[in-house]
Amino acid sequence: MPNEADNHIDGSFNSEKVLIVNVAVAVIHHKAQYLLGFRNAAQHQGNRYEFVGGKIEANENAEQALIREVAEETGIEICDNTMVKLGRLHHDYGDKQVSLQIYKVELTAQQYEQHKHRQYGLEGQALTWVNKADLLAGKYHLPAANQTILEWLSVPTTIAITYPLTHFDASPDPMAAWLTFHQNKLTANAWVYIRIKAAGSESMAAQLMHMRPDIKAIVPCDVNGQTLTIEAPLAMKDTTTTNSIVANQLSHTALLQWSEDTQDRVLSKNYPLIVSCHDAASIDAANKLAHNRLQQQLPPVIGAFLSPVLVTHTHPDTVPLGWESWSALAQLADMPIIGLGGLSPVMIHQVLEHGGISVAGIRQFFE
Repeated sequence: MPNEADNHIDGSFNSEKVLIVNVAVAVIHHKAQYLLGFRNAAQHQGNRYEFVGGKIEANENAEQALIREVAEETGIEICDNTMVKLGRLHHDYGDKQVSLQIYKVELTAQQYEQHKHRQYGLEGQALTWVNKADLLAGKYHLPAANQTILEWLSVPTTIAITYPLTHFDASPDPMAAWLTFHQNKLTANAWVYIRIKAAGSESMAAQLMHMRPDIKAIVPCDVNGQTLTIEAPLAMKDTTTTNSIVANQLSHTALLQWSEDTQDRVLSKNYPLIVSCHDAASIDAANKLAHNRLQQQLPPVIGAFLSPVLVTHTHPDTVPLGWESWSALAQLADMPIIGLGGLSPVMIHQVLEHGGISVAGIRQFFE
């Protein structure tokens, strides 16, 4: 990673000229093992672990810098590996500002076997492979700008979305049928976006989280952009569902409304956000929101549902983006992109190839 001498002048994130270091960061892993370096005490943000990376030179783009830096620091050649953009971060340390472009790079089994026993990099820095669970649990002291990266890494490769209540209209008791279906069909520890639209949906959501405490729930914000109050039935008043919530979802309409306002309205103070985007305007709004939350030290925007990729059963008349346009929009985003619309879990490889990190959907995510 760069030192103080790497500073250069850039005014792109401030009305005045400020010292900014543009950095490419590689989150290198093989399955659940992640590679960290260690900064010595004399370096900026010293005595901390870090992901591999360094300054983007004037004649490079982020991916070119990433390939060069990883080779120079570790000897690992990643030019043939898939590099998936996680996002971009702008962080002010007080004595310097950094603009980080973060990519996730998965090594092959052969690459991992070749490098897993190396204790030092080519520049003399200590290297260590750590388990993802320990990394996300905060057992390794990282620079402040890296904390959002850990939040991004918590997002799984698949997210299920609950069926609308109308799907169960043929049942004598649609609410009971909805609850039974999702209780039985959700896989263990699944991330699930619980759509709450119909009257009584809040109670259904609370019951589902009570019956399946293992699931990680994404619940929508209310009309004011705050965490929706999910009241449990009287029989469950002594239990809590808040521990099951991992993020709030902000609709496309609410996102644009926030962007068109003065942007000083605080949304969802308690949980990270996943926003819904359909076009360049909403991606731009999402980027502004993500930067705003970082400045206010609020839980970050950890992902964006970008849809529809393909034709969907629920909105068959909506023109899909198609992979090429979807990929181009994904590259504009400062947060991880989640593919949605006509996709199945097995299409995660296409999502990764086109710049996303996760795939979400309804029908094929319960089969």
